Amino acid sequence: MIHESRLPFSIFLTGCPYGTAGCGHHAGLRSSPRPPPRPPAVAMAPPPPPPPPPMCFPFSSNRARFKEASPLVRRDSEKSDVNSYGQDNTSFYSQHSGDRSPARSRQSGNLVRSGSVSTTRTLASDRDQEKLQCDSDSESYDVPPLPNNRSQSKISHLSRDASKRSLVRADSKRSAKWGYGWGIGKAKERELLDRSPSVNSERPPPPQYDSPTRSSSRSSHSKRPPFYSNNSSSTLVGSAYERKINDVESIKERIDTAERLEQIRKLMVKDNLDYYIVPSEDAHQSEYVSAGDKRREWISGFSGSAGQAIVSKTAAYLVTDSRYWLQARAELDSNWLLITAGAVEAPKDWIDWLVDRAKDAKVGIDARMISHEKATRLNTQLNAKGSKLIFPPQNFIDLCWKDKPTRSKEPWIRSQRPAVIPYSKSPPTRAQAHVGTLITSLSNIAYLLNLRGSDIPFNPLFYAYLFISIDRAILFLDAAKLTDDTEDCLRAHKIERRDYNDIWPFLRRREWGEGRLLINAETSYAISLMLTHFRYTVVPSLIDNMKAVKNDVELEGLRRAYLRDGAAYVKWLAWLEHKIRQGYDITEYEAAWRLTEYRRQNKHYWGLAYENISASGPNAALPHYSPSKSTARTIDREAPYLNDSGAQYRDGTCDTTRTVHFGRPTQDQSEAYTRVLQGHIAVDSVIFPEGTTGAQLDVLARRALWKDGLNYLHGTGHGFGSFLNVHEGPHGFSSNVPLVPGHVITNEPGFYLEGKWGMRIESALCVRPVRTKGEFNGDIWLGFERLTCVPIQTRMVKENMLTKEEKQWLKDHNKKCLERLEPLLKEDKRALKWLKREAERGIGIAGAGPGGFTIDWD
Repeated sequence: MIHESRLPFSIFLTGCPYGTAGCGHHAGLRSSPRPPPRPPAVAMAPPPPPPPPPMCFPFSSNRARFKEASPLVRRDSEKSDVNSYGQDNTSFYSQHSGDRSPARSRQSGNLVRSGSVSTTRTLASDRDQEKLQCDSDSESYDVPPLPNNRSQSKISHLSRDASKRSLVRADSKRSAKWGYGWGIGKAKERELLDRSPSVNSERPPPPQYDSPTRSSSRSSHSKRPPFYSNNSSSTLVGSAYERKINDVESIKERIDTAERLEQIRKLMVKDNLDYYIVPSEDAHQSEYVSAGDKRREWISGFSGSAGQAIVSKTAAYLVTDSRYWLQARAELDSNWLLITAGAVEAPKDWIDWLVDRAKDAKVGIDARMISHEKATRLNTQLNAKGSKLIFPPQNFIDLCWKDKPTRSKEPWIRSQRPAVIPYSKSPPTRAQAHVGTLITSLSNIAYLLNLRGSDIPFNPLFYAYLFISIDRAILFLDAAKLTDDTEDCLRAHKIERRDYNDIWPFLRRREWGEGRLLINAETSYAISLMLTHFRYTVVPSLIDNMKAVKNDVELEGLRRAYLRDGAAYVKWLAWLEHKIRQGYDITEYEAAWRLTEYRRQNKHYWGLAYENISASGPNAALPHYSPSKSTARTIDREAPYLNDSGAQYRDGTCDTTRTVHFGRPTQDQSEAYTRVLQGHIAVDSVIFPEGTTGAQLDVLARRALWKDGLNYLHGTGHGFGSFLNVHEGPHGFSSNVPLVPGHVITNEPGFYLEGKWGMRIESALCVRPVRTKGEFNGDIWLGFERLTCVPIQTRMVKENMLTKEEKQWLKDHNKKCLERLEPLLKEDKRALKWLKREAERGIGIAGAGPGGFTIDWD
């Protein structure tokens, strides 16, 4: 993604004696049936047709199910514990698994402390109540072997607590009762069958559909059973079916913000303000915020993840970067003016724009929503213009937003020198000594305490503050989120707990006594004001650097997570291509939804890492476009299709982007894609000495594009967490922080032709030491290890533009994906066949023959 508890899977497809690969009923998408073939010109008695194969209706037979398992069936080779969702699940990121132990009764919604790949333990969350809970430290972390260990684990039979609806695993030997996977019982099946539109007996007979794909010799003498278009829900049962039908989307309309702006301006008049700023961030400077903290979206209607709203007495402005210009134009109403930050002859950011305009002005902002660093810089520049920052005691948006959603419920200090005035010759006093630190970053608190929550969409975080002194630690957290077990755990580590809002009286009373606190530059300015200048020192965050350098256990967890995620991605790509070649019309939303369902099968799945970016045609030219159910485009066979998505697993955070084409790409598309691929390869294969920063390597990703006068305006890559945020610093390809072994970073060059199409290739990398031939200056050389294990489609690549080394890199990458993923795809023959084809196929596609005649042999 551009710089940015396992959830069980209970889904299976209805049985078909011919498997899913040859049956149209399992597609669940609109088909485009062709007319029946014409009769032969020569009049002769045709041989009698073979009997048609039986129709494939859900639960229509008690016979044993097909031998080839559906690709949407959960595999138990990883011994994963499985829970099912309730009917009220409407979002992916808020659905989390509960206790690891099936024998223990589950408390829905608790934050659960359980074994992990880490040497310490990790908390994962359930979905209804947000509570913290501890499990036994003796739990084993059951991780599947890597592909070089091909041992298969036996299928386990698990059942849920008796107080909940019973789910029974159907063994392959006992599948005569009702299909594969996890289900919900015969009575519920009949109810779902009655509601399914695909088995309506009153429908007229559908026309027969002849697949445009080449049939194999095995099936060349039999006809495909007739089928007709239906909704994909008809092939789903259990929790997956209910997730599908309950995913009711309200139609997003462009809101009229005139009344809201008028309310804000009335409050501005009371405080005599010329401007009022509404940032995107919350009080913890989080990139992603909860529904109740989306103040900028409420006032402007713009839903992008980055941008600032600035309201003046007579106008309203939205300042955002190039990733969101097109989205902002579509979502803002006529009351707003878009400021394209970073454009030619445009301001760099909202601070530059505001300082350029504000003269003898009073600028209001909630001091909690701006970091100490930005507030200090802005104040300095405004003072030079005769202007100043004003901090109203209450947030104007909170006063006007009547239906605002409610909120869901280290001893390094000693190494800091006392804050002595530089010219002072006196020894430091007790008041100048650093006695504690206040941590406000939610990801840093989660990392340091090894806890996880669900207060922030797509991020396993919880709202809290953490105070640490030399002999004391206090966690400011809502009491409703704690269970007795977790409180016992906190007490065992000598961590006091207070209510979340008690942070303000704690700071006001200076309960730590004499001395100064260490704070980070990203701490909210409200805390700086509360402490006053003589009570704090701003220092770089040590926790950010600790968190960014992954240890061996975290790296091993990421390798396993990316391996499982890659298997899900390949299954989905094989499914998507299969359905499109059959003639189905698949929307961007449906494609993204299916990929999420494949990921949901994986062990340790917690939720999505960010909102799916699934884009075709002109939508792919929007780097952060996310489809909605009601407005999604059908995937265009003549334009690139881009999917940028990821998942949170208990052993790692995944972020992957691939661009594919389902037809014959144009010359412009192929040339641009090849340049993007060359940049991707250049970064992946670079060797560099210690001390090299990401910003120094950024040009490698753009060099090939620059040759043709092409470019992209977003960053080349960012750090990411270990079951934490998908965007993590301080390193990145736009950063001047040197890369060191243990850093993980994404590599995602792209190109976007506005209004036409877009493309991007993203893989996750890990910095590691490498051995070189010369070893100049000793063992100081570094390179990248590729974590992502998803093939790169060669259809759009122009072979004559690649060097010999680039061709070999592409072939080796796809073959390595086959070697590593093959053990995980043995049960999905369609995905395995697709993967083998991608690993063995050549680069590019054959050109047109005489008369423009083309043949595709796929």
